Amino acid sequence: MEQTRLNAYHIMWLFVFFDLPVTTKRERRQATRFRKDLMRDGFSMMQFSVYIRHCASKESADVHVKRVKSFIPEKGQVSILSVTDKQYGNITNYWGKKADPLPEGPRQLEMF
Repeated sequence: MEQTRLNAYHIMWLFVFFDLPVTTKRERRQATRFRKDLMRDGFSMMQFSVYIRHCASKESADVHVKRVKSFIPEKGQVSILSVTDKQYGNITNYWGKKADPLPEGPRQLEMF
């Protein structure tokens, strides 16, 4: 069996962008449930309607995409984007006019 060494081109980041209606009590409840489901699945809030999750491989990312699809509310817009760790490394974040460096990502354990 061929072993694939983890590198910045195999590790993935998943972004979930959403715009959900919150006009009625039921819609607010569904939007809250969606956010909580994302958090339970290991996503972190990057911005109010943008959540992000680190995945060790494309196969892992595919599992989480399928899971997110299973709890999308009946109304609203949800977009899912996957990028490699190498691509994510090019992000620049601004808080006001000040650019902050990207926080260090999760450390990977490599087994031989």
